[in-house]
Amino acid sequence: MKILIVEDDESMIELLKKILCQYEVIVAKDGKEGVEKFLAEKPDLVLMDIELPKMNGIDATKEIKKIDPNAKIIAVTAYAVQRGNEAMKVGILEIISKPFKIKNLIEKVESALKV
Repeated sequence: MKILIVEDDESMIELLKKILCQYEVIVAKDGKEGVEKFLAEKPDLVLMDIELPKMNGIDATKEIKKIDPNAKIIAVTAYAVQRGNEAMKVGILEIISKPFKIKNLIEKVESALKV
């Protein structure tokens, strides 16, 4: 199973890589790169930050959904309250608020991968 992490915070990237060590993890550091890596790698799941450089997570999700309407995308963001409704409208499956509980993140990732 392949997971694409679209995140600009280096410490968050490292934490997510440790938590998801049983998966093949690909990293993109902005929304534009996230869309490019989605196209190239065809991951099983995308963990998408919302506030990103070059292209935000909402716009990146829209682009990914154009490429693959069935793409599974979970938002991992500190902006869940402010941008949550907008994120759900563009096709994000779940929203995980930062800071998150590791157990909660693992459950949501495993659940999304089973669908």
